[in-house]
Amino acid sequence: MKFLIFAYFGVVHLLSLCSGKPIYKNGVSKRTFQEVKEEIASYGDTAKAIINLAVYGKAQNRSYERLALLVDTVGPRLSGSKNLEKAIQIMYQNLQRDGLENVHLEPVRIPHWERGEESAVMLEPRTHKIAMLGLGSSIGTPPEGITAEVLVVTSFDELQRRASEARGKIVVYNQPYINYSKTVQYRTQGAVEAAKVGALASLIRSVASFSIYSPHTGIQEYQDGVPKIPTACITVEDAEMMSRMAANGIKIVIQLKMAAKTYPDTDSFNTVAEITGSKYPEQVVLVSGHLDSWDVGQGAMDDGGGAFISWEALSLIKDLGLRPKRTLRLVLWTAEEQGGIGAFQYYQLHKVNVSNYSLVMESDAGTFLPTGLQFTGSEKARAIMEEVMSLLQPLNITQVLSHGEGTDINFWIQAGVPGASLLDDLYKYFFFHHSHGDTMTVMDPKQMNVAVAVWAVVSYVVADMEEMLPRS
Repeated sequence: MKFLIFAYFGVVHLLSLCSGKPIYKNGVSKRTFQEVKEEIASYGDTAKAIINLAVYGKAQNRSYERLALLVDTVGPRLSGSKNLEKAIQIMYQNLQRDGLENVHLEPVRIPHWERGEESAVMLEPRTHKIAMLGLGSSIGTPPEGITAEVLVVTSFDELQRRASEARGKIVVYNQPYINYSKTVQYRTQGAVEAAKVGALASLIRSVASFSIYSPHTGIQEYQDGVPKIPTACITVEDAEMMSRMAANGIKIVIQLKMAAKTYPDTDSFNTVAEITGSKYPEQVVLVSGHLDSWDVGQGAMDDGGGAFISWEALSLIKDLGLRPKRTLRLVLWTAEEQGGIGAFQYYQLHKVNVSNYSLVMESDAGTFLPTGLQFTGSEKARAIMEEVMSLLQPLNITQVLSHGEGTDINFWIQAGVPGASLLDDLYKYFFFHHSHGDTMTVMDPKQMNVAVAVWAVVSYVVADMEEMLPRS
């Protein structure tokens, strides 16, 4: 799931557009913006055909059914696991059977961490089994576990103020949920900050907007020169309970046992398929989602849905007999949850061709009912994307907002390539994110159909326009 948020502000100027290889001279387009608007408007019938096939036609519910078959039979797909590699091989075969072109696997090295057996039990003031999930890359405890008194804090500032109380204790963070991008720092950095003040372990209130006693896992990061301590997430309910106890001066003792272990990096693959461009095959519009997940639930929402609507976008375009001028490239990333590991290695391999990438797209924030497109790029590119999104008026989904970044496409965006992410209704997303609740039950086939239509229309039109999207 993406959580790196960058600000982009700009007023759209409907100016003449610049730089895209096909008909550009000295970096300046020969066409007026009005001409580009007219070109985009000419795709109206094609957009309607894509929408009709995805939402009302024979392809409706296909992405949902494909996804269900994979996640029901394979299950969660943690980096380094046999499940992930099985899913990659299945998808390789699926893409070949679907008739897509240049289907291949690009090898990468990825982390391999396993949580093992784990438990947390409150021993004082009463016996209470605490629901928990170790955080990715955490070390384990000694076999006998760690038994210690608890210090509850609500922020890093409070931890610093009470640093003298933390030594030899288990730090419990009961930070309030503000939003994901701000609150996730407690998951990623909580162990490091607790270790700096001498804590033996840390337990983090799950980064979730709602809870029915569900722990939510995710990656955490150690820091060179700081002792590594075990760390796990606990439920909102238990974090709040211990905070109330501590406020009343009640001593809390917890026994934490974790058999987590990190193994040497292992082999994996990014999965690639294409519809080769008819006129500018060396130029690329990339659509993507990540195939890996955490080891709880089914990884249906994060990010099975994003991966499968990206596959479905190419399927729809192929089924309609369309072949854009540029190559449409599908990439199903591996090891996104560990920090975009597969995507970084893809970038290193392909960055020599960065000037040939017109747009990079990633769906990694759910495939609920879309509300628009998030976009990062030049003001002139944004103006074009607003026209492209107007083709989705039949679905009443036309917004273009900021923050098009995603963990797997940020490398390209930082190199100047325009980027886009699907924006949908996030109300429920963090209820289930990185938890046992991320299953097919969360998914809605009708909403996925609409997400597919948006994804396919945008990717096809940008790939088929005469000019690449202009850069800053």
